[in-house]
Amino acid sequence: MPISVTLARKLDVVDPQLREVLWAILDEVERQREEAVTKNEFRALRDIVAELAEAQRSTQLKIDSLAEAQRATEIKVSALATSHEEMQRSMTEMQRSMTEMQRSMTEMQRSMTEMQRSIKELAESHQSLVLEHQKTRTELGGLSETAGFTLENEAFKHLPALLKQEFNLELQGRLIRKSVPDRKGKPVELDIVGEAARNGERFMIIGEAKSQLSKSKVDAFLRKKLKQLAGVFDVEIFPILVTHMISETDTAEYARQRGIKRLYYSYEFI
Repeated sequence: MPISVTLARKLDVVDPQLREVLWAILDEVERQREEAVTKNEFRALRDIVAELAEAQRSTQLKIDSLAEAQRATEIKVSALATSHEEMQRSMTEMQRSMTEMQRSMTEMQRSMTEMQRSIKELAESHQSLVLEHQKTRTELGGLSETAGFTLENEAFKHLPALLKQEFNLELQGRLIRKSVPDRKGKPVELDIVGEAARNGERFMIIGEAKSQLSKSKVDAFLRKKLKQLAGVFDVEIFPILVTHMISETDTAEYARQRGIKRLYYSYEFI
C-alpha cells in the first residue's frame, strides 16, 4: 500500500522496535488488502465471464434463429425461383398460343376475305342468272303464248268439223277467243268460245287450249272459267279442252269425270 510522506515521517520518530512492528502491521494490511482486491476482481471477472457466456448463448440462439430464417428464406427463394421458372414457361407457352391464335385469325381473315369474294361473285352470278332466267321466262312465255295461239288457231279451223262429226253440233258463226264478263262484271278470258245448235237446241262452246295439260289445269279451268260463267249464258255450256299432250296418263279420264265433253289432241287437227 503506498505510504504517505506524513506517515513516513511519524514512523521515523517512533522507537525502532515499535517501528518494525508497525511496518510489519502495515505490510500485513497491504497483503490482506491486495488479496481482498484480487478476490473481488475474480468474482467480478466470474460475473463478467458468466454474462459473456449468457451473451454468447443468446447470440448463438440469435445466430441459430438467423440461420433458420436464412434456410426458410432460401427455401422461399428456391420456391420463388421454381415458380418464376414455371411462370416463365407458362408465359412462353401462352405467347406461343397467342402466336398460333394470331396466325389462325390471320388465316381465318384470309378465308373470310376469299369467302366474301366468292359470295360476291356468286351474288353477281346469281343476279346474272336471275336476269337470264327472267329473259328466258319472257322468251318462253312468248313462245308459250305463240304456241298457245297456234294451238287455238288450229282448233278454230278443225273443231267445227270435229264437233259436227262427233256431236252433231252446228256452229252458229265462228269460234273465237274473247273476254266474257261474269255475273259480277269481272272479265273472264276465254281461249275458245262460240255458239252451236243441235236439233233446235242451243249450246255455248267454251274451251281452253293448253300446250301440256295436267289435272291441276283441268281443275283451274273448271274453277276459274266454268264456275265463274255459271248462269251467265241462257244456254247450256259445252266445255272442251285442247292440248298437244297430257302430263299424267289418266288426265283425259280425269277431265271426262269432271264434266269435260271432249279432250282434243292437236294431232287430231291434221
